[in-house]
Amino acid sequence: MKLLLIDGSNLLFQMFFGMPARIINHEGKAIQGTLGFVGALLKIIRMVKPTHVAVLFDGETHNPRTDVDAEYKANREDYRQVGEEENPFSQLPDIYEALDFLGICHAETTDCETDDWIAGYVKKYKVETVISSFDSDFFQLISDRVTILRYRGENTVLCDTEYIRAKFGIEPPQYAEFKSLTGDTADNIKGVGKVGPKTAAQLMKEFGSLEELIRRAEEIKKPSVRESVKASTEQIKKNYQLICLTGVSALPFEPEELVFMDNGVTTTEVLRGIGLRK
Repeated sequence: MKLLLIDGSNLLFQMFFGMPARIINHEGKAIQGTLGFVGALLKIIRMVKPTHVAVLFDGETHNPRTDVDAEYKANREDYRQVGEEENPFSQLPDIYEALDFLGICHAETTDCETDDWIAGYVKKYKVETVISSFDSDFFQLISDRVTILRYRGENTVLCDTEYIRAKFGIEPPQYAEFKSLTGDTADNIKGVGKVGPKTAAQLMKEFGSLEELIRRAEEIKKPSVRESVKASTEQIKKNYQLICLTGVSALPFEPEELVFMDNGVTTTEVLRGIGLRK
């Protein structure tokens, strides 16, 4: 079994805003997001060659992480206030229809984030898994059986343990703690002052964990970093709550529902099949 889990919202945004221009079909309907999504999806599938596939999306529901920090993702645009031409969600119904045409299971979250579903699959089913997403939070899930695919056409990167070691100087299980120190501007998570990626990696190497770092903060050699960590203890703990992916047990599909066999269909054939092209 080889499971491919696609962060659908992430791919939708990448394709909708990554297309060079607005594309309309013979009826004058905008289809650039759907066109890009289906094309990328088929290329990802043919790169990975999975036996099981799921595409998971973030639903428009309450995010439990905002109960931990009201500022979590508060920097994100509210697309309920955005016109159709600039709104990637306007093409979501067509994308869902395309996924149905392909026989690929898809679902929207109702009480968690896509990250939590994906982490749930990784932790519950100990199988070879490829996660397709540019969300760096997934780096913490990397192991000898889990890799992260960052799709960018010919420049696609498959991230494994060696990638994390080379890029950050840490082990994948340390990534959530590492990021709790550096923060994450994409999710509006404030990092610890005086602690950039190199310092965070050094601290993780020296102390091994956030718990030990906080407990032994007086041992931090550089005074400015030592005082910053001591002053940011609560922020660090809160950040870890936001970033750590423990997964959820209530998952939308059982593995047997996710079986997929590629029949070689093209993007044009999919769009034609759902009535978006002649």
